Amino acid sequence: MKMKHLFAYTAAAALFAGTAFAMDTHPVTGEKLAENQELTYRLMDQFPTLDPQLNEETVGFHVIRDIFEGLISQDENGDLIPGVATEWTPSNENKTWTFTLRQDAKWSNGDPVTAHDFVYAWKRAADPATGSPYSWYVEITQIENAGAIVAGDADPDTLGARAVDDYTLEVNLDSPLPYFPNMTTYATLFPVHQETVEAHGAEWTSPENIVSNGAFMLDELVLNEFHTRVKNPMYWDADNVILEKVTGLVINDHNQALTRYLAGELDYMDDLPPGQFPNLQAEYPDEAFVTPRLCSYYYAFNFTDSGNPALQDVRVRQALSYAIDRQVIVDNVLKGGQWPAYNFAHRATAGFEMPTIEYSTWTQAEKDAKAKELITEAGYGIGGEPLTLKLIYNTSESHRQIATVISQMWKQKLGVETTLENMEWKTYLEIRANQEFDVARSAWCGDYNEASTFLDLLTTTHGANDGKYSNERVDELMAASKTSMDPQAAYTEVEQILAEEMAIAPIYHYTQAFMKKPDIKGWPLNNVENNWYSKNHYRVASE
Repeated sequence: MKMKHLFAYTAAAALFAGTAFAMDTHPVTGEKLAENQELTYRLMDQFPTLDPQLNEETVGFHVIRDIFEGLISQDENGDLIPGVATEWTPSNENKTWTFTLRQDAKWSNGDPVTAHDFVYAWKRAADPATGSPYSWYVEITQIENAGAIVAGDADPDTLGARAVDDYTLEVNLDSPLPYFPNMTTYATLFPVHQETVEAHGAEWTSPENIVSNGAFMLDELVLNEFHTRVKNPMYWDADNVILEKVTGLVINDHNQALTRYLAGELDYMDDLPPGQFPNLQAEYPDEAFVTPRLCSYYYAFNFTDSGNPALQDVRVRQALSYAIDRQVIVDNVLKGGQWPAYNFAHRATAGFEMPTIEYSTWTQAEKDAKAKELITEAGYGIGGEPLTLKLIYNTSESHRQIATVISQMWKQKLGVETTLENMEWKTYLEIRANQEFDVARSAWCGDYNEASTFLDLLTTTHGANDGKYSNERVDELMAASKTSMDPQAAYTEVEQILAEEMAIAPIYHYTQAFMKKPDIKGWPLNNVENNWYSKNHYRVASE
């Protein structure tokens, strides 16, 4: 049976079909369009790569999502809509998925986009020779043999994905996965142009070399300064893309970015200066927005020998977590509607029932008292052996403020000293991945909207488990959840184990507080993954 609800076009989308925008008004809304159809936004950090199979973070994914297109995309509500695939059909009890590809999809050089391009990209992602930091993602999709390939025990050609013909992709899974189509919306499973990758190697994503299949093409790139992407005339739906150009400016400083936004240099910016959202919302009610965002902010503990030995003691980890006054952080530091977090999976995750974590029901005074008791029992802190921890975070005013406040809480309540070290984004990712820390500022944003995107991260072999936490029961539960018709019981037990062992210290569940100029339309305010596609945006004329 075809999953019709997943790829039915909305009435508005149907009206778009075959309509070119060589006109003054929007063909669906009737709004008068501005002559200037450009969008400029702020990037907090320079993205490390635009290679879909090498990407591992959100800054680059925002760009990759524009210049490449996967099998399936998302609408303004985060629901699945056709990308390169027009239909996707499950069979064999969700162990086989067949995707029918549109025959008018082209690469920016005019070559057709085919099922072979997806097979090549997926094998490339799983192949250890590629060195993808997201190879684990292919494994958790349950595609046949992915785990063995990632481990180096099988040839990439044995991956369970094949091109039946140029426009039919068949995917066989080791275990039934009803949400497999959702997973194809992430960069790792986007297609790449084999000839270009092999001709240019590591330089294939440079503006002068790149061949892509999205609504936009990379035009210019100056590291740590800016990049531009322009409308792709070869895109299958180019006639319905209104924006002509998108520019991303790298601005690390929150306050400088806000100043430039207010001066009219930016049309959109998120990662607002901490604590300023209430005032901005009051002063600019038509420009300041806050929505749920499928990300959880936490501190990772280093469970390896390179970390402080004290962190091997669960009482120390519990004490550190209990002593964090999360309400102070969300109410007094961030002020953007965030929620204090005591579990990992975000409360807005589709179909997820929030578990009751015992210490979340305690008053902060009770948490503090228990924290002092535990760290004393462990022999550290006030009156015990001195404890100094190295806390790393990537350069950001909000991360700095949170780290400063938490380090003060740890010192005042527990007698723990903290050395704070900040670094630019790429270096921070490398340091964290190499376990060169005691505690690391971390966040996880869902790659797809299902609780496993969070909870899988704390399984033993997960590639982004940078603290190297390991628990056999967690591994068993998450493996079993893949074939369960109702995995909620497994998810609840996993969350309880994580809280008891304090695998991480959850701090808050994100919202997306941002500023957007009123003349920029088509923003997906209800997409909790914050997946925005520039092809859906447009600028209206001033009244």
